[in-house]
Amino acid sequence: MSDSSYIFDATMENFQQKVMEASAQTPILIDVWADWCAPCKQLMPILEKLANDYKGGFLLAKVNADQQPELTASLGVRSLPTVILVKNGQAVDGFNGALPESEIRKVLEKHVEAPAEDPYDTAHRLWQAGDLQGAMDLLSELNRQDPENMKVLIDLAQLKAETGDVDAAEQVLESLPPEEKMQHQARQLAARVKFLKQAGQLPPMSELEQTLAAEPDNAEALHQLALHHVLKGNNAQAMELLIRLMQVDSQYRDGIAKTTLVELFDKLGNSDPDVRVYRRKLYTLMH
Repeated sequence: MSDSSYIFDATMENFQQKVMEASAQTPILIDVWADWCAPCKQLMPILEKLANDYKGGFLLAKVNADQQPELTASLGVRSLPTVILVKNGQAVDGFNGALPESEIRKVLEKHVEAPAEDPYDTAHRLWQAGDLQGAMDLLSELNRQDPENMKVLIDLAQLKAETGDVDAAEQVLESLPPEEKMQHQARQLAARVKFLKQAGQLPPMSELEQTLAAEPDNAEALHQLALHHVLKGNNAQAMELLIRLMQVDSQYRDGIAKTTLVELFDKLGNSDPDVRVYRRKLYTLMH
């Protein structure tokens, strides 16, 4: 049983009041499931997430088919999982099987008012879509409303760095409390600023690629091309070049290949699949 106020267990005893009557005020999504049903276990976390995302736009009623056989039969359930959407005491929609979240949202959108998007999430959606100015405007307003919110401040600095204002991003970094500088988001920003400052001194990628075609072990070209790939978001290519540089000359510029790899690991975070692959490669190379 979830501790969410938007989710409850439906039984034969409470079904009339908590589902049929309550659906006159709030749509109720009924999930009929069982412990032995693998698709049910895939679906349930998605439904619970959506119930919390919608913040009361609908309620999720969970019916355990094994514990509530009479209720399950009365609902006409023939396979599990079965999901039924009830409004005003009537079944208005539903589906069988484990659908992806995007498809379930399409079902809900026909009957349930979508929740208002959090402005911070909106800013990140705009950022990912390439609308950097729109994202910056939103984050600037959030920062004005709550100047102590370090997450918003660092995101704003990241955006400034991406739009070329590296000095402003660096000023934010310098202004952070010491404990905040140790947090993952701040370390990501520090790595980004460092890479951007180095990028201003790099030859064009095409020139570096030509150099490496003629001299595959050219340490400087390997390092500079890796930095280009970092800034383009080609992280696997960058890390591969840095591993090559360590194989060619691990002491080049005081071991900058290893230093840059570690900074890149910090920037991306331990959950990134490329980080896991190349952290193992670095460990193997060093041992």
